Amino acid sequence: MPVAPVDPLAAWAAARPDAPSVIDGTTVTTRAALNARVNRLANGLVAAGLRAGDRAVWCGPNSTDVVVAMHACRKAGLVAVPLCHRFTAEESRHVLTDSGAAVALVDPAHASIVPDVCPVVTFDTAPAGSADEPPVVAGAGRAMLYTSGTTGRPKGAIRGPADPALREAMIAALDFGAAEVHLVTGPLYHAGPHAFALLAQLTGGTLVVSRSFDPAEWVRLVAEHRVTSAFMAPVHLKRIVGLPDEVLAGADFSSLRSLIVNAAPVPYALKQEVIAKLGAGFLYEVYGSTELGIATVLGPEDQLRKPASCGRPYGDVGIKVVGDDGVEVPAGHAGEVFVRTTQAFEGYHGGAATIAELPGGWRSVGDVGWVDAGGYLHICDRRTDMVITGGMNVYPAEVEAVLHAHPGVADAAVFGVPDEDWGERVHAVVSARPGQVLDASSLAAFAARRLAGFKRPRSWDVRAELPRTESGKLLKRVLRDELTGARS
Repeated sequence: MPVAPVDPLAAWAAARPDAPSVIDGTTVTTRAALNARVNRLANGLVAAGLRAGDRAVWCGPNSTDVVVAMHACRKAGLVAVPLCHRFTAEESRHVLTDSGAAVALVDPAHASIVPDVCPVVTFDTAPAGSADEPPVVAGAGRAMLYTSGTTGRPKGAIRGPADPALREAMIAALDFGAAEVHLVTGPLYHAGPHAFALLAQLTGGTLVVSRSFDPAEWVRLVAEHRVTSAFMAPVHLKRIVGLPDEVLAGADFSSLRSLIVNAAPVPYALKQEVIAKLGAGFLYEVYGSTELGIATVLGPEDQLRKPASCGRPYGDVGIKVVGDDGVEVPAGHAGEVFVRTTQAFEGYHGGAATIAELPGGWRSVGDVGWVDAGGYLHICDRRTDMVITGGMNVYPAEVEAVLHAHPGVADAAVFGVPDEDWGERVHAVVSARPGQVLDASSLAAFAARRLAGFKRPRSWDVRAELPRTESGKLLKRVLRDELTGARS
């Protein structure tokens, strides 16, 4: 007689019911308690009329309530639609309307940003059903993750359940095993933090969550809870290494095994600073996307040996670089990066947009890069961000990496702006580290010693801060629109 499938969260709750599952400030929720809360919400949603495949939006800063909502959507077979709690009501309306949401589960403090496009319930008034284990739904775990909107209006990328073999290969590549104590650093509505939080819980780990990121608090939580893993964007990492020396001197990172960085290129200068100040042996960089998941991994042993690489593929993931004619280019030559993976991307909701595809299951999100003789991938930039000045191609990420090496630069954005003579010119916007003063002439001199003439910024802006999403992505579109609008 076949054995009924068991939900992994329920299995871990049965194995060690009193073990901590979520640590949220001073509140510790055990595995058994979390699973019971998840079941009550999942069963309550089904009793309220929701059916497998319906879209369920959840919205709120990182909390135990959000973790419960994530698992309840999965157990009920709903398509989870994370919504950024920092959106305006109009931005929220777009996600709710575009996704066809059947219900919105919202943190009470942020209920005002969610319009009445669909039934809206707060976490404390959500329908509560039985704590009994619901039947496992085939294909459960689908999500509609809205892209960050760095290049336009957010699009809903529909992702299917994780492929078990690919998940195991990624766990091995990142030294991400059972019994993780995973510190949730970024917002759970974003693809990376969302994926790693679920991975940690479904492999028997504990989540440490906080409602917002504070670098000194992050350092304290690592030591207090003996954190073994965390996932973050480079901007978070830069704020941690930028803490005063006396704070870092008292830090304890000895429990860390996997500090995984993604969401933007990681400047080599930042990696050097991390290893010098925090220690070696636990820094990982990954390359991936909301649509195609993680494609490459660069381990601790390669961080300084491969300074401009984001790693090699793992498991059965494939990477190839092709030219404009769709033919794969030799090692060392730049082109569009295509990925072949069993991570299930079902397309953008509504079919309003597509991604490039080649025969054989190869897909691209538009990044430009090259692969060296050892199979290591190097990302140049997004194809849409490339600057063509005087007929020469300039990849902003390369220029930004140089500017990040300036001892006074905290953040940098490089992009093209219209120019009557050259078609486009390279423009840079930078912010200064605390106590530092930046001026265009010294920045230009620094760049001149490290970049070919056509790559150097021809105009500069110095700002107190650069606009980024909460997940750490740089909003170049905002900077570009401000600059071209002001000068048009």
